[in-house]
Amino acid sequence: MRYVKLWIAFGLVILLSFCVLIFYGLEIYREAPPVPKAIVTAQGDVLATESEIKDGQNVWQSIGGQELGSIWGHGAYLAPDWTADLLHRESIYLLNLWATEQYGKPFSEIDDSQRAVLLTKLKTELRKNTYNPETGEITISADRAKTYHALAGYYAALFGDAEEFPSDVRFLADDNRTPPELRDAYAIPANTIKSDERQKMMYAFFFWATWACTTERPQLVNEEVGGISQDGYLPTQPITYTNNWPAEPLIGNRPTGEIIVWSVLSFVLLLAGIGTLSWYYAVLKHRKDDEHVPPKHDPLLAMNPTPSMKATLKYFWIVVVLLLVQMLMGAVTAHYGVEGEGFYNIPLAKWLPYSVTRTWHTQLGIFWIATAWLATGLFIAPAVSGHEPKFQRLGVNFLFVCLVIIVAGTLFGTWYATRQQMSLEMNFWFGHQGYEYVDLGRFWQLFLLVGLFLWLLLMIRAIWPAFKQPGQQKQLLGMFLIASAAIAIFYGAGIMWDRQTNLAVAEYWRWWVVHLWVEGFFEVFATVVIAFLFTRMGLLRTATASAAVIFSCTIFLTGGIIGTFHHLYFTGTPTAVLALGALFSALEIVPLVLIGAEAYESLTLSRAAPWVKQYKWPIYFFIAVAFWNLVGAGLFGFLINPPIALYYMQGLNTTSVHGHTALFGVYGLLGMGLTLFCVKGLGTRKIWRTGALSFGFWTINGGLALMVLISLLPVGLMQTWASVTHGLWYARSAEFLQSDLMDTLRWLRIVGDTIFAIGILSFAWFIFGLKFGWSTRGDREDVIA
Repeated sequence: MRYVKLWIAFGLVILLSFCVLIFYGLEIYREAPPVPKAIVTAQGDVLATESEIKDGQNVWQSIGGQELGSIWGHGAYLAPDWTADLLHRESIYLLNLWATEQYGKPFSEIDDSQRAVLLTKLKTELRKNTYNPETGEITISADRAKTYHALAGYYAALFGDAEEFPSDVRFLADDNRTPPELRDAYAIPANTIKSDERQKMMYAFFFWATWACTTERPQLVNEEVGGISQDGYLPTQPITYTNNWPAEPLIGNRPTGEIIVWSVLSFVLLLAGIGTLSWYYAVLKHRKDDEHVPPKHDPLLAMNPTPSMKATLKYFWIVVVLLLVQMLMGAVTAHYGVEGEGFYNIPLAKWLPYSVTRTWHTQLGIFWIATAWLATGLFIAPAVSGHEPKFQRLGVNFLFVCLVIIVAGTLFGTWYATRQQMSLEMNFWFGHQGYEYVDLGRFWQLFLLVGLFLWLLLMIRAIWPAFKQPGQQKQLLGMFLIASAAIAIFYGAGIMWDRQTNLAVAEYWRWWVVHLWVEGFFEVFATVVIAFLFTRMGLLRTATASAAVIFSCTIFLTGGIIGTFHHLYFTGTPTAVLALGALFSALEIVPLVLIGAEAYESLTLSRAAPWVKQYKWPIYFFIAVAFWNLVGAGLFGFLINPPIALYYMQGLNTTSVHGHTALFGVYGLLGMGLTLFCVKGLGTRKIWRTGALSFGFWTINGGLALMVLISLLPVGLMQTWASVTHGLWYARSAEFLQSDLMDTLRWLRIVGDTIFAIGILSFAWFIFGLKFGWSTRGDREDVIA
């Protein structure tokens, strides 16, 4: 009966959460910023067409997209957020144009009363929604058309090879840097876009994306209440399609009342959730439970690895190789922040520009972590069931070849796309999709999706006989299969957008992959796998582990599924998405407050019996996962989760702090821990020399902490101050980021990065030493009696 209640709760959480996620997903489709048939002037001149805007989105994707600056705050942190940058430049241009025409001098030189008049005019000019649903056209004034042409020349010079900006950008008095200087500051190689036609199209897309940040969303009017209403009955202030993001004082882009209120409520819900879970945990600890006595000898010594289990070993070698390459790409990417287009005076950007190294860095992180976890599943399934299906080894080897092809194809495709030699259609299929963490071309996405279903088939074939065996815990096996199926199925969200899907809709589905697939169901899978490992070693009672796994996954997914919306506050979504994201992302943090108990229990298990010392370091990696889960996912995650925080922090290095400590600190270290457990299981009788592994463990964690504390976090907090004080454009500007203090903080990152890199090399040295002999020293003498 206890299990029935747990399963009902688990099922209801998933069912109801996805109903909410899909319902408001349909609202995102309905209320996304419209892509117009044309952008025209009041005189009827056509500035851009629908096809040019959509093709411009594809041009932006082909040069790296979110790996080269950001749009709506999502993407890389070195170059500007192009929407915030264009918004500010357009505002400055118009203000200087009007001030010169009316008062004969620049905006900065006129008096306060004159400025107030022009600022009011600017706010009216930019925030008024001139989209006509009947004609499908956006109409702009003649003055704004002048700005359109001037800034088109500005961005063409920046992304081309010009030495000077065109003369008609003279009203951008706040920027006196030349194109080469800005390209160096932004790590954008000369001739990033070689074609004038492609330059024009990408600017049309930039303008549309910025228009969504400035233009007020159509709202209903309730005459009885007497105010503007979004839903027909609640009065509210006018807001842009991006909920008044980014912060830009010049046009009145500031936090809305909804942003403030839902942020406060998210804090209240967090405290309520922590109190409730702490109470439940206290009650649970007082319940009597039979004390579990661990076995006197290592049960894994009696395990004979099957041929398919042995075949997983090469997966773990490739995990280490990809980890090393990712580390190298991370070092190069970070260094571009201080040397622009060079790597210690080597003009590396000619062959590997920033957009490529960052793409490879993020994509390889997903690849090696996923490979470690998938290989763990292939290893665990036959170990649990004791059954080796026919041709299982062949399937494991075939899947390995497929994964190698996918990785190689993705890396080449994303690099070749930036050469600008591919058509936009070919780029979509085989090149660079431009969306962070899902950069790979559609062909490689489909290939990977098929591979994941092949993996699922191999898992089911191996694990299914265990359901028929007496004594097996069916609850844990069921959760194992559910988690495995979710990994295969939910990656399919990555094919739900097309080449020219509205960016707001594409972002909705992208976060299904990044949040639900990576942060959600991989977390469930990892929880189940660790429970299997500990129960297989006899360190946990199977019944206790099963109940704990179902309960933990239910609690995590309660906030985790709908919490996907916290990534979508300012991506052209309605206010309801902001409210739901704020509340449920707070619930995601609740389970992490008891993470210390989890770490303590893992540490206790590592001392349960003398033979467990052989597994000390894999368990220590799991303890480190618990620590970074609290710090990286919990503290640094909630730092940016509330709407009011993310309003000013989106697209700043505070996001990078969370990304590094959560993605690597939690999922990366977990992948490394699983790797150690599996290679130990494939050589249980071998005694490890753990000097390199011990050194690697502490330097990896110490280096990660230093990387964050003395570089990324100070940079992010100073950017936040700049964003609150001056606007997001300034926090991401060359003027701010290229200051002496920012340069010093970025150089300081080399301390943590170097220590971290030494730790990764030590880990790799140990793993390869298991193959070549320098990490082992004979066989264990203790055997099962």
